[in-house]
Amino acid sequence: METPRPRLRIRLTTWPRRALILTETPRPDCPRCEGDGGTAHDYGDYETGEYAGTDYEPCFCWNEDHRWTLLPLPRRPRWLRRQRPDVDPWAEPPF
Repeated sequence: METPRPRLRIRLTTWPRRALILTETPRPDCPRCEGDGGTAHDYGDYETGEYAGTDYEPCFCWNEDHRWTLLPLPRRPRWLRRQRPDVDPWAEPPF
């Protein structure tokens, strides 16, 4: 079977630091995961039968660990973070 070509996208990440990253995404025409990148399996507690969690099985059509940092974004100055934490100064118009 031929190895699938990676589908690369530019994304914004916030952990461990704000940056633009180049990341691989799942194939939308994958017959196994239907473009979701994997399959979720819910499971319950053996004794009570209540929901206990979800196991996630990643698909072979992508690798979520393939990511490369393109551009680290600057942090806000400390005095801006303390002064007005409820308002994002970068979202306000310049005038």
